[in-house]
Amino acid sequence: MPYKRPVSVLVVVHDPQGQVLLIERAEQPGFWQSVTGSQDAGDASLRETARREVREETGIDAPAHELLDWQLSNVYEIYPTWRHRYAPGVTHNTEHVFSLCVPQARPVVLSPAEHRAWQWLDWRAAADACFSPSNAEAILLLPRLARLAGQPAASAGR
Repeated sequence: MPYKRPVSVLVVVHDPQGQVLLIERAEQPGFWQSVTGSQDAGDASLRETARREVREETGIDAPAHELLDWQLSNVYEIYPTWRHRYAPGVTHNTEHVFSLCVPQARPVVLSPAEHRAWQWLDWRAAADACFSPSNAEAILLLPRLARLAGQPAASAGR
């Protein structure tokens, strides 16, 4: 199996009322997160990676909804438990942040190899539930960078 590229996407899936989808990692019970995934060599762009990951991890058709590139990236140290997936010596990943607004919170179809449960939470509660600090920070930015009911979107990524 080829090594993962140390370039990934984080996609905060939400509805206009600020409900955020979190999914629980299959191999790490209690590790709740937004949609994440590494860019594959065949992906033409980070946007394509984001769409693919949303479809694979939730069954949601991202092109049918508003996918917003926040033009924001985070560099973080890869957790030691996952470093074996990367080439020797790779210790950091660059994560590019997107959001996907769906019309309403709805059931999702998980990839059982990757995730074991899902839940929709208010954006504040979702940020508190995330195990990843960069994921929590992205969710806390949601009211400023994405379209929530009664709150205008910023022009970032437009």
